[in-house]
Amino acid sequence: MEQLINIVEINALYPDEWVLIGNPVMDDSDMDVLAGIPLYHSKDKKEVCYKGRDKISNFDKITLIYTGSFKFRYQKLRQLPSLRRVNHLLS
Repeated sequence: MEQLINIVEINALYPDEWVLIGNPVMDDSDMDVLAGIPLYHSKDKKEVCYKGRDKISNFDKITLIYTGSFKFRYQKLRQLPSLRRVNHLLS
């Protein structure tokens, strides 16, 4: 069985990848992963979901994280017209 690794090491080992984590240790809010056992990783999220299915049977909990950033997507969202402008155009 793999060893428990903290999130800083997971981010360093698998930069900009989707990582399937077994038995994650979460913070008090249960929103952030502090540590866990990496089960499968890839740049392709679907690959992690499909190929990782075979690796989760021995774990009570699993989670999927992305070690990169989503800045590009947020920038695109900012470029979308505001709801106020859309409503004005529709009326």
